[in-house]
Amino acid sequence: MSLEEKWSFLQDLLVENGQYLYDLKPLKKLCNQKKAFFLDFQKKFPYQQKKNELLQQGAEWITISDDEYPIKLKEIYLPPLVLFYKGNIEWINETIIGIVGARECTEYGKAVVSKLVPPLVDKGIIISSGLAKGIDSYAHSTTIEGNGKTIAVIGTGLDRYYPLSNYDIQKKIENEHLVVTEFPIGSKPLKHHFPLRNRIISGISEGIIVVEAKKRSGSLITAYQALEQNRQVYAVPGSIFSKLSEGANDLIKSGAKTVNSPKDIIEDLIYKF
Repeated sequence: MSLEEKWSFLQDLLVENGQYLYDLKPLKKLCNQKKAFFLDFQKKFPYQQKKNELLQQGAEWITISDDEYPIKLKEIYLPPLVLFYKGNIEWINETIIGIVGARECTEYGKAVVSKLVPPLVDKGIIISSGLAKGIDSYAHSTTIEGNGKTIAVIGTGLDRYYPLSNYDIQKKIENEHLVVTEFPIGSKPLKHHFPLRNRIISGISEGIIVVEAKKRSGSLITAYQALEQNRQVYAVPGSIFSKLSEGANDLIKSGAKTVNSPKDIIEDLIYKF
C-alpha cells in the first residue's frame, strides 16, 4: 500500500458524519497541486474494500480520537493516527514494560530474560516487544510460559508474519494476547517500518529494558526514542569482551539505570500497585 493510500485510508477511518475528528497537519503543508491530487485520490479510494479486508482478517482498529487509545501514546511525537490490532486492546492502557535486544542473542541474554520476566509478570506487569528474532521473541515466549500478558508491536500489516519463523508465536499472541501495528493490511516488512514500530513499543510502555545490543542497533533506537518520550531506560550490563554488550554498556555510561535484578525495575513502578 502506497504512502498516499495509507494516509487516505487513515483519514477515512477518522471521518464521522462528514466531519474530520483529527486534523491531518501534513495535508496543510502540501502545495495546492499535491493537495488537490491527495483529495482526488481520497475520493476514489476503495475504503469499503479495505475495511472488509480488515474484517476478513479478524482485525479491528482504534483511532487517536477513541477512548481506548492509550494516553501515553498520545503524548509522543507523531503518535500513530490509527492502531490496527488483534487481541485484547484493553491491555494497552495497563502497566507495560518493553524488552528489546539483539536478534542474534546469546545464552546470557536469554538467561537475563528468564530472570527478569517472571517477577514482573507476577506483579501484573505486561511485557511488550517487537516480535523480532532473538531477545524480542524470547521475551514474548517467556511471558507466555509464565502465564503473563504480552503485547507484540509489529512492523507489517496484521496479515504478515515476519520473520516467518515467528508464525506460531504471533498466531498465539493474536489469539490470546495482543498484536498491534500502525500499518494497514498488506503492508510489507519495509526497512523504515521498524524504527516507526519502535516508537510505539516505547510509547505504550513505562520504560524499556535493553538486553544485549550492539553499538548500532534497533534496540538503541528504541532506547533513544524512549528517552525522547520521557520514559525510563534500563540496561543490563554485559561482558566487556562481547560486541553484543557494547550498546547496553554505553547506555549505562550515558545514564540509563543499571538492571541487575527485577527489583531494579519493580521499585520504579511500586506506586502502580
